[in-house]
Amino acid sequence: MRHFIDVILPLPIPKTYTYEVSEREAAFLSPGFRVAVPFGKAKIYTGLVRSVHQDPPQHYDAKEIDQILDEVALVKEVQLKHWEWIASYYMCSVGEVFRAAVPPSFLLESETMVIRDETFDDSEETLKDDEWLVFEALQHQSVLNVQEIAGITDRKRVLPIIKRLLAKGVIQIREEVKEQYKPKMIRYVKLHENYSTDEALNQLLEELSRAPRQRDVIMSLFTLEVSDPKPVKVKTLQERSGASSAVIKSLIEKNILQAYLLQHDRVGYEEGELDQTKELNEYQQEALLQISSEFKSKDVVLLHGVTSSGKTEVYVKLIAEVLAREEQVLYLLPEIALTTQLIRRLREYFGEKVLVYHSKYSANERVEVWNKIAANEGGAQVVIGARSALLLPYESLGLIIIDEEHETSFKQYDPAPRYHARDAAIVLGKLHHARVLLGSATPSMESYYNAQTGKYGLVNITRRYGNVLMPDMELVDIKDKLKKRRMNGHFSDRLMEEIQESLSEGEQVILFQNRRGYAPVLECNTCGHSPGCPNCDVTLTYHQFKDQLRCHYCGYRMARQLKCLACGSDELDTKGFGTEQIEEEVKVLFPKASVGRMDSDTTRGKYGYDKIISAFEQQELDILVGTQMVTKGLDFRNVSLVGVMQADTMLNFPDFRAHERSFQMIQQVAGRAGRTLKRGKVIIQTYNPFHQILQQASMNRFETMFSEQMEERRQFRYPPFYRLIKITFRHKDYNKVNESSEWYAKYVRNVLRVDAAMEVLGPEFPAIPRVRNSYNKNLVIKIPADRSVGLVKQQLKKIDNSFNAIANFRSVRVIYDVDNY
Repeated sequence: MRHFIDVILPLPIPKTYTYEVSEREAAFLSPGFRVAVPFGKAKIYTGLVRSVHQDPPQHYDAKEIDQILDEVALVKEVQLKHWEWIASYYMCSVGEVFRAAVPPSFLLESETMVIRDETFDDSEETLKDDEWLVFEALQHQSVLNVQEIAGITDRKRVLPIIKRLLAKGVIQIREEVKEQYKPKMIRYVKLHENYSTDEALNQLLEELSRAPRQRDVIMSLFTLEVSDPKPVKVKTLQERSGASSAVIKSLIEKNILQAYLLQHDRVGYEEGELDQTKELNEYQQEALLQISSEFKSKDVVLLHGVTSSGKTEVYVKLIAEVLAREEQVLYLLPEIALTTQLIRRLREYFGEKVLVYHSKYSANERVEVWNKIAANEGGAQVVIGARSALLLPYESLGLIIIDEEHETSFKQYDPAPRYHARDAAIVLGKLHHARVLLGSATPSMESYYNAQTGKYGLVNITRRYGNVLMPDMELVDIKDKLKKRRMNGHFSDRLMEEIQESLSEGEQVILFQNRRGYAPVLECNTCGHSPGCPNCDVTLTYHQFKDQLRCHYCGYRMARQLKCLACGSDELDTKGFGTEQIEEEVKVLFPKASVGRMDSDTTRGKYGYDKIISAFEQQELDILVGTQMVTKGLDFRNVSLVGVMQADTMLNFPDFRAHERSFQMIQQVAGRAGRTLKRGKVIIQTYNPFHQILQQASMNRFETMFSEQMEERRQFRYPPFYRLIKITFRHKDYNKVNESSEWYAKYVRNVLRVDAAMEVLGPEFPAIPRVRNSYNKNLVIKIPADRSVGLVKQQLKKIDNSFNAIANFRSVRVIYDVDNY
C-alpha cells in the first residue's frame, strides 16, 4: 500500500502539496515534522507535514520527499491550528504564515552545486576563457557553488556560463540542502590528564620554572578552578594570566593544557538577586481580585488603568500564579523598546524563566529561543516579545498578557500574514484554554466596546501608584504666540520656561515630535520645487546628520542639493520639522543640558534601544527628544515635564481613527511625566487649542471621547459596528491598475449584492499612490455585523479566481487586508 503526506510549503500557494513516502517514513512522520521536498523544476524547499494518509493526488503524480529534517516534530498540532485560523481569517496562505512564524534558519532551501562530469574529454571540446576557469577549479575542488563560480570568473551573472558548460557536458549540477543553524561553541581549557597526579604536577612546575609566562598561565588556571569550579574559558584564562594567545596555544600543543568545546546559549541570562518583596496597594489588590473573579466566567478581561497606576505589578502577581501551576505565560508588547525595561523588571522576579523573542534577534538566537519554548525547559516560562512571539510553539500556555493593547504596532501590514496580534492572541488563548488579559490606559474603541457590551470582563484602576496626581496638562496656542512673537524656533515661551525650571531642579524632560529627520520638505524659495523620490510619490525628507535627502518609503537617498534641480537657484529652505531639528534647537537654547534623541534612526542595531533608555534612566541625559517610541509604557522616574511640540499633525491625518489615536498618543506621552511623588507637567503646543479631542485629552475625559467616537462610527459605518476588508491592487502599469480595480469592483458589487446596509467604497488611489515604482489602488468593503464575514471572504475568493483567469490582469497583485485598523 502506498503512503502519502500533505506538505505545507513556505510559499504563497493556496493548497498543501502531496508527496509519496515509504511505509517506514509514514510510520515515523506526523503533523509538524519538517521534510525537504522537491518543488518546481529543480528546487528543494523545507515543507511542513500537515497530514499522513493513503490517498494519492488526483491531478498529478506525487514525487518522493528528499529527506526528513527532524527527529521530533518542530511545530505543535495546536500551533498548526492557530496558523490555519490566521490564514483563513486574514485571507492568506498557510505557507505565508509558516514562513513568517519560524526562524529563517529552519527554512532550508536548496543550493545549486556544480560538480565535474567524469565522462568529459577536454581534448575534444574547446572551452572559452571563463569556462576554462571553472573547469580548472573543478580539478582542485570537487564541488563548487554559484557564489564560488562568480568569484572565480569575476562575473555577477554566472547562469549563462553554467548553461554552456552543461550543454558541452563539462559539468553536472545537483541541489543540496544545508543546515543553516550553527550552535555557538565556546572554547574551554583544562589541565591535561597526564598531570592528574601530584608527582606529575610537581615535575611540570619545575620544568616550567625556566618559562615564567607559561608557569603563570598554569598558576592562574589553578586560581580560577579553586575560586569557581565551573569550566574555564580560554579567553578568561588569557585575561587572568595576562598571557598572549600564543603562550596558551604553545601549552596546548605540548599537551600540558587540553582545549575542548562546549555549546553555549546565545540568549544569555545574567544571574542576580531575585526580588519578591513588592506589595500591591489597595487599588492594585482590588483590581487583582476582580480580574481573578472575571476570569471565572470570561476568557478575556480588559484592565483599564490610568498611566503609572502599576499595571505591571498586577501582571507580575498573575504571572506568579500561572507559573505556580507550571504553565507558560506570553507577554506581548507593541515595541521592542518596551522589552528593554520590562525584561529587567521581570527577571528580578522570575530569573532565568524569562525568555525574549523579537525581530532584533539574529536567526541563530531565534532558533535557540524556539527550541527552549518547544521543549519547555525548566518547566514554566514567561515569554516576552513583540507580535511575532505569538507564533511560537507553546506547550502549556496558561495566560496571555497584551500590554498597551490599543497600539497600532500590533497590526502587521506588510508582508502577509496581515494579522492583528491582539485578535490572534485571543484565538490562541481559546485553543490553549488560556486566559487573556488586555491592558491599557487608553483602550482601543473595539476592546472598550466589547467590555461595555459584556463580551469581555472590565476592571478599572483609577488612581496612580502612590496616589500621585495625574499630570497637569496645559494647551498652548502657537498661533497666538507667533502673533505676539513669543516663539523661539519651535518653542513657545511657556514651554521654555517649564524646561528651564525642570532643569534647574535636576529633573528630566521628554519632548515629543512624531516625525523623524530634520525637515519633511526642502523647498526652493524661487520656483517652489521640492526634490521628490524617483520611486514614490513623496517628497524627500532632509536628514541633517548625514546631510542627505531620504525617502521613508523605499529607502532611496541622495546628497543634499546646494542648488535647485529645477531652476538652479541656491535659495533652498526647509519646511516643517522633525526630531533632528528639535534636538538641534534644544542644544542651542539649553547649551548646558545633555540631549538625546530616540527615533528609528538612532535605535538601529540590536542594542540601540538599550543604550538610549539606560542613559536616560541613569540621568546621563537631561532632555530626550523622540517620536512615538517614547510614548509607549516606558517608566522614567525623574521626568517632571513632557512637551508635545505640535499636536495638530496627528489630528489632521486622513483616517477615521485619527481622533482616537491622537487622544491615545497625548495621554500616553503625558503619562511619562510625574511618575513619583511630584505632580508632572505637560505642555501641548497646538494651532487649535479648542479642538474637542485636545480638550478631552487635557482633562482625562476618556468616557466622553469614547461616547462621541462611537456615535460617529455608528453614523458613518465604521468598526466596531462594521467590519472592514481593504483590497489593494498593485502594479507598475498605471492603466492596468485602473482597469483591473474597476473590473473587480464591478464584480464585487454584483456578486455580494450590495444593498443599503453594505458599502463598497472605491476603487480610489490613496494619498500616496505610487510606492517603490508600483501604483496602488484601494477598494474598501464595509460589512455590517449581521452579515457573515466568512461568506463574504468565500465570494471574494471566487472573484479572485475569475480575476486571475483574465490574462491581462494576471500580473496585477491583489492584496487582502482584513480588519484594516
